[in-house]
Amino acid sequence: MKKQTRRKFAPAFKAKVALEAVKNQQTLAELAKKFEVNPIMISRWKAEFLANMASVFENAAKVEEPDVDTQELYAQIGQLKVENEFLKKSFKKLGG
Repeated sequence: MKKQTRRKFAPAFKAKVALEAVKNQQTLAELAKKFEVNPIMISRWKAEFLANMASVFENAAKVEEPDVDTQELYAQIGQLKVENEFLKKSFKKLGG
């Protein structure tokens, strides 16, 4: 007898189903039939979606504030360019 494993759903699929459930254009039974998922799972995903939807905007604010020192990066780029040119010249001198 073959052991049945649980199906695993991608987060994008869960979000799609939860969004459809939030819209309330179809019943849970209709959504369950359409997406081939148990209505209880749709209810759980919907509740989780509604509970965590504020976190989407919190993460967006953090992304906009890069704490990178651009002067340091430009200095490093300059140093790498100089090293690259030096290595190119050395390679040519060695006959490459």
